[in-house]
Amino acid sequence: MASLSLIIITKNEAHNIAKCINSTQGIAEEVIVFDSGSTDGTQEICRQLGAKVYETDWPGFGPQKNRALQEAAGEWILSLDADEQLSPELKEEIITILNSEHNNAVSYSIPRKSSYCGQFMKHSGWWPDRVVRLFKKSAGKFTDDIVHERVIFSGKLAELKGCIIHNSIVSIEQSIEKMNSYSTSGSMRLTELGVRTSITRAIFKGLWAFFRAYILRLGILDGRMGFILAVANAEGVYYRHVKTWVRQRDQSK
Repeated sequence: MASLSLIIITKNEAHNIAKCINSTQGIAEEVIVFDSGSTDGTQEICRQLGAKVYETDWPGFGPQKNRALQEAAGEWILSLDADEQLSPELKEEIITILNSEHNNAVSYSIPRKSSYCGQFMKHSGWWPDRVVRLFKKSAGKFTDDIVHERVIFSGKLAELKGCIIHNSIVSIEQSIEKMNSYSTSGSMRLTELGVRTSITRAIFKGLWAFFRAYILRLGILDGRMGFILAVANAEGVYYRHVKTWVRQRDQSK
């Protein structure tokens, strides 16, 4: 059986982390956790479950995951967020891959089943929401994006059927907090790329984000929560551009 390392980045995930780590029991030979200042006991829970915990600063999602990747010793890498866990079907598929001697793929995309305020979303762009989370260490790494990072790899990509269960947003309060945090990180990224924006562009981009999630991606079929999610998406995009515009305005003074 080929070796597999689970890598996770955390901050104040005591309510999620045990389910995440325990879902990989029997397949992960090591668990690497990079924690950026948890104060709720996350680090202690990880150590109790046998994880190697590294206390560090916060450089952004991509750089942090690459730090964890460098410390992993496994031939295969499984990257999970702290609020994610493997479904039983996905776990069995991964076991098959690790036991296979004739496997041409170097990376796998996995569907992600995500919940928003207690409801698993079947539309809205949230399903199947395939993400590459399983890959050979020798063939892949993460982009250095501070938010919305992804795995880049060299070789064949294959698809798995079992899903990652993603307990994404548990409350409206958390949705607002994430929107604020992600819009700030996204604004910093737009500034780094030299993207010019305006209030008019912010409004247009926000309206388009709502239309895309609610109409084009059939969020309307997710009921009331589909509408609320589409509004949240629109707000995130709107504030990302507004924050960028304000930063650019201040820099030009």
